[in-house]
Formats: sequence, C-alpha cells, structure tokens
Amino acid sequence: MDPLLVITNSDAGTADDERLERALAVLREHCSVEVAATSNPGELDGVLHLAGSRRIVVAGGDGSLHAVVAALHRRHQLPGAVLGLLPLGTGNDFARSTGIPLEPEEAARTVVEGEARPVDLVLDEVGGVVVNSVHVGAGAQASRRGHRWKQRLGAVGVGDLNLGRLGYPIGALLAAFRPPQLRLRVEVDGTVVNDLDRPVLMVAVGNGSRVGGGTPLTPDADVEDGLLDVVVSRAVGPVAKFAYVAQLRRGDHTDRDDVVTVRGRRVTVSGEPFWCSADGEVSGPERHRSWHLERAAYSVVLPR
Repeated sequence: MDPLLVITNSDAGTADDERLERALAVLREHCSVEVAATSNPGELDGVLHLAGSRRIVVAGGDGSLHAVVAALHRRHQLPGAVLGLLPLGTGNDFARSTGIPLEPEEAARTVVEGEARPVDLVLDEVGGVVVNSVHVGAGAQASRRGHRWKQRLGAVGVGDLNLGRLGYPIGALLAAFRPPQLRLRVEVDGTVVNDLDRPVLMVAVGNGSRVGGGTPLTPDADVEDGLLDVVVSRAVGPVAKFAYVAQLRRGDHTDRDDVVTVRGRRVTVSGEPFWCSADGEVSGPERHRSWHLERAAYSVVLPR
C-alpha cells in the first residue's frame, strides 16, 4: 500500500489523541505513516505542499475535512485527489452520511481495505466549498448556539465520552424555543420553490444526509448521486415548529405538508437578512447566496 500522510488538528483534545493512536496502530500494520498536525490554513498549506505522492488521510471531524478539501481546491489539486477519513470530530456527519465507521480502528481498516469512489462537492458563488451541507434559518441559529456550547463543554469528558458532542443538540433545543421566521425566495435550477410571501423556518441544501451529529436533515441526500437535496420548511406556526423539530430528529419531517423537498444542481436563496451554516461554519447576515454542485469533484475511500 502507498505511504500515507495523516493530517490532524493540533488543537484536538486528549480524547482525540487516544482515538488517533488506536487508528494509527492499524494503519502502521500495512504501510508507512507520517502524521502532520496543523492548526491554521498556513500550516495546512505547507503540509499539502510537501505531501508528494502520499495519500492524504484526514484525522478529524467535518471541519477538518472541509479545511483539507478547501485547501486542495484553492491549490487546484482537488481533481484526482483521493482522501481517507478517520472521523475523530464531535459531529462526523460526512462519515455518517457515507457509512464510514465511527470507531477509530474500523475507520482505519476502511482506509486500508475500502474503495476510492468519486464524491460530489458544493461550491458557492465566490468559490467557497461545502463538503456536506449548508442550511439557513433555524438550523444556522442552532449551529451558532451549538458552537458556543461545544466550546464550553469540549474540555469536559474522558476518552470517547466528551460533552462537546452535546453542543449541537443543546443549540437545537435553544433554537426551538425562539426560531427565526424568514421571508426568503428559494430557487432550484431556476424554478422558484418558495417566494417571499411564504415565510420559512429553514432551508437546507444537502450533499450529505446528516448534520449536527446525526440529524437526518436531508435524509435522502447522497454524495455520489450528482444532485443536491433541498428541504424548505414552512413550519412557522407555534405548534408546527415544535412538531417539525420532533419529526426532524426521527427523519420523517419531509412527509409534512408544510415541507417542500426538491432536487437539483443549483440553489439560490435571497430575501431578508439570514445566517448560513456551511459544514458547521456560520456566516452572515446575508441577503443573497447561491450554491451549485460539482459532480465527482474528488474521491474518498469508502467502505466496500
């Protein structure tokens, strides 16, 4: 097997270090492994510059995968790239969406024994990348609040039991009590699926199916199918909001009469100011954003 370059987050805690060592032990049974820890885009760019022909393995969560994919995209090295993933983050939604095991040793065996398959990528209007999912409205509000709780609780825990994993559920619970109600125009492949006269609770654009540590926000999304899954929730009434959140956790929210689902390759959202959460990174307020799908943009080693 070709040598591996495992890129880690140098800001990760002790629990991640322990899980990483378990994964590395499996990898080192099969090939030469070098580990490079990075904490900012400059360090990451330097590591990628020296990667050579080694296969890159990302050891971290969705944010770490996003950072590596974004850096390769900026360097024009993403087409043809093959990445492995050791999901050591708190959410690991890309891994959940693609079936990559969450257990470190099993994830390492997937890197060794799995199949490199092309996956899709989402690009915004200024060239920014979205690996897994982007959402607007209540989901972004939950991410904003969840990120604060993740930071507060991230240092609490032992081994695999880290309270930082509760950050998003706490954020989602807080957002449920005072969710936003936004007047937004949503277009998919040029067709208006929601206009300003219909207020929305949230809009989700999914390449992968899961967000926030396993919530099936766009349950049928598939990173290999060449399409974006768009979910527009119009559940803005007092009772409807809580019912929607309850069904969201079960993954049957898309069966509701006040939820619109559609698939396409290009999505535009505009209207009154809104916040976005893209792979957990929150930005805004915005008044206009657009995203399009890049088919089979790079490859990831996935379970056979």
